[in-house]
Amino acid sequence: MMGKHRKEDRLPPTAGRPIRNKVVAAVVAGGAFAAVGQPLSANAGSEQERDVQNLAKTKNLSTAITGTQNSPAAVRLLQAQQPARPEAQELAKAKAIEAERIIREEAARQAAIAAAEAQRAAEEQARKAAGFHVPAEGTYTSGFGSRWGSSHMGIDIANSIGTPIYSVAPGEVIDAGPASGFGLWVRVQHDDGTITVYGHVNTIVAEEGQRVGAGEQIATMGNRGQSTGPHLHFEVHEDGTKINPLPWLRERGIDVT
Repeated sequence: MMGKHRKEDRLPPTAGRPIRNKVVAAVVAGGAFAAVGQPLSANAGSEQERDVQNLAKTKNLSTAITGTQNSPAAVRLLQAQQPARPEAQELAKAKAIEAERIIREEAARQAAIAAAEAQRAAEEQARKAAGFHVPAEGTYTSGFGSRWGSSHMGIDIANSIGTPIYSVAPGEVIDAGPASGFGLWVRVQHDDGTITVYGHVNTIVAEEGQRVGAGEQIATMGNRGQSTGPHLHFEVHEDGTKINPLPWLRERGIDVT
């Protein structure tokens, strides 16, 4: 029995070509895009590089997107990112500016503190290099001369009990112990013969006969003897005469007022 046979269309064989790339199927459905990846020959021609199909017209579009129990979804919807709202952007910008301002102010404050400390250290080093040092840190509370109907033969520097007391210049400790009116004191004779006195001390660090340098601690501040509060009573004796310590200290680069 004779019959007509339709010749089936056949694509040219592609066997033997290495399969490496992917075919992407783009789906346009309600504004959503989907991509399907399949292997593709690396050396295939332009007709085989990308097989784009409009699946929106197929009956199985829903199944392709959602999948079934036996068949996973063949496409993946790509969700577009929503742009940030202008209000959120402005808020984030304002916060960043404020944080930067705080950082700048703190850096300036720290720099000012460091500069002040460096200046103080430089001044102290200069005094030590010249051979003189402040007797104690604190508040100048009383000067040399007449006071309360009597003579006050030194100056007072007040601070808390335990504040270090230093020798103002190199010398030898000639007294370190009890003293009338002062409770405890330390006396240092310096290389030029001048004697400095440190009274009302709480504890004595240096020993009698000890050689001390400028700025070396010799005692701590106290409230012993005839005292109305913790302070250092400081005197300067030149050639056996008690002189005003303020100008003597200032001539040597030290100002305690």
